[in-house]
Amino acid sequence: MTEGTAGTAAARGGVLADAGGECAEGDGAVSLGEGWESGDEGGRRPEDGAGKGFVVVFGQTMKTWRVRAGMDREEFGRRIGYSAATVASYEQGRRIPSPKTIDRADEAVGAGGLLSLWKEEVEKAQYPVFFQGMAALEKECLELLMYDTHVVNGLLQNEEYMRSLLAMRRPSLDQEIVEQRVTARMARHGIFDRRPSPLLSFVMDEAVLRHRYGGQDVVRGQLEHLLLIGEKRNVEIQVMPIDCEDNAGVNGPFTVVTRKDGKKFVYAETHATSALETDPEQTVLAAARYGIIRSQALSPRESLRFIEGLLGAL
Repeated sequence: MTEGTAGTAAARGGVLADAGGECAEGDGAVSLGEGWESGDEGGRRPEDGAGKGFVVVFGQTMKTWRVRAGMDREEFGRRIGYSAATVASYEQGRRIPSPKTIDRADEAVGAGGLLSLWKEEVEKAQYPVFFQGMAALEKECLELLMYDTHVVNGLLQNEEYMRSLLAMRRPSLDQEIVEQRVTARMARHGIFDRRPSPLLSFVMDEAVLRHRYGGQDVVRGQLEHLLLIGEKRNVEIQVMPIDCEDNAGVNGPFTVVTRKDGKKFVYAETHATSALETDPEQTVLAAARYGIIRSQALSPRESLRFIEGLLGAL
């Protein structure tokens, strides 16, 4: 990513993302905070103050180009496929336009690519500062290794399962927030269609699959979704059986990210905070621990058969 105003946002958060998605170098874990996703139809809302500041600047710039082109919001909206009210929300920094919308806006006002230059930084602003580094790593990673113990990993969740989980949150989330987070999480699924394909490995505890979150129909749809994703050549899904007497993952869920240059990072979440580990010794140990977890779990082929058995028993 190119450097820009969002770099100031990262500095304000005291962590994470530089223009290339690299975490600040250092030893130990960097505290990241809580919550991360946002988004809804017609554009996503920036949930973080620093991210919002960047989006406001972009919105003002887009408005300047629109006015210079002699268009009111209604005409401009017709050209980019949205209402005048949505255009106003873009210009006021209350919504984040998609990269495609930014390209259409650039063409509509004749900006000659100057608006399109903002795409990557505007897209990054959909996340709070603490997650921007992880989001960039996920988007450009060579390999992701993910171990989960409570719910299906976000990259493997289908929409109905997502909504069921979000509906269980206490205190309850406003419906608008639910829609925002579903939209953003679904957008992350583009990783499965990326070329070249990253290597994606998921290990989940058997209990994750046995929970009836959302009811039988939701569980059935989620299990079917896992089987479909598990057929992809760059994806391995494994199940850690409940009756397994050894589990190197007893310390909880975590993700190991390997960047294209071979540098590793470890991401972990707890109840109210998240952390991205940057210490080389700890990241190598986490990757080794994940390898042990994989060896203790059912093989990918056995795991898919196990999931098929759970589906057939519903």
